[in-house]
Amino acid sequence: MDDWLIDDERLSLTRKSLLPGEGFFHPDSVAEAEQEREAREALADAPAVVIADPDADGLACVALLRELVAEAALIPAGPRDIATALEYVAEYAEPGIPVFVCDLCPDAETDLEHLELVADRASEIHWFDHHQWDADVGARVDDLVTRRVVGESDEECSADVVARSLDADVPEYLAELAVVTRDHDLWLREDPRSDDLADYAYWADPEEYIETVREHGADLPEEVEEFLAEQRVEKEALVERAVDRAEIHEIGDWTVGVTYGRCSQNEVAEALRQQGTDAAVIVKPAGSASIRGTDAFERAHEVAAKVNGGGHPKAAGCKPDIYDDMLDYANHWTTRGAVARQVIVEAFHDVKREADAEDE
Repeated sequence: MDDWLIDDERLSLTRKSLLPGEGFFHPDSVAEAEQEREAREALADAPAVVIADPDADGLACVALLRELVAEAALIPAGPRDIATALEYVAEYAEPGIPVFVCDLCPDAETDLEHLELVADRASEIHWFDHHQWDADVGARVDDLVTRRVVGESDEECSADVVARSLDADVPEYLAELAVVTRDHDLWLREDPRSDDLADYAYWADPEEYIETVREHGADLPEEVEEFLAEQRVEKEALVERAVDRAEIHEIGDWTVGVTYGRCSQNEVAEALRQQGTDAAVIVKPAGSASIRGTDAFERAHEVAAKVNGGGHPKAAGCKPDIYDDMLDYANHWTTRGAVARQVIVEAFHDVKREADAEDE
């Protein structure tokens, strides 16, 4: 395939909104080989290791641990990458070093396939999180780790959990970083700096982000603000397109906005909330979806759990198991996620029926 076919730089905003990014079209085997190489190099002679989600919350955890515990190597991992990250640590980490897992919640015990090997190799394992845990999965982790600390999903972010769990005095500016990170991660939207942190974590290299917030905390330097302003021109245009194509579904007394596109899901969800929705679903071209709630809808994680995902009461993610080959993805792009949207809407109906049964 010619490189120009997937070159983002040549695509119009309309087409860019409908298609996944370049990375989607690279074989997983190539990306996995590169990730393994990077993990092996990062773990060589590292005094500690952190497996963390590379969003603003996970990276804030890394910043806190590096500042207060040790210059730990970062192994970035999304919720679906936990098993792979643990495998890297089991194979390449130095024996006898502490291991931290932050801002990650296993969906099933299969995600913990290599945790026992890590436990045999590490001096200690600490797991800090704030998601909704399955009791059996939590019990399995508790059997193997030194401690697991899970904060309340609607009260703390993972950085909060790390800050209160470390036996160290947290500098004021890093404590503030955790507070501002929480503002975005829990979708409180009371501090404008939290959007800056979230955007910077998304666009910057993880190591760049960590070093910046270790030095500046939540008050990002001027050059970063200028970088964000440039990036947001396109971001806002993609958000506008996603909002314009949203459809509204009335599910009992819930009003749910459902849309499709490559965009910043949080800004789209906020725009739909301002239009009167209780919940928002943003289906992405790569096949995954984000579910966002409000004070009127705090069951996002329940909906996500029905379509191969999970998360918080007001913020969750999933990837419906509907993609068997590239023809399914082609249909996904040309129909703007029709099948995924329908599957998730049906999950809302299922949760609504369960909620009504609970009330009765």
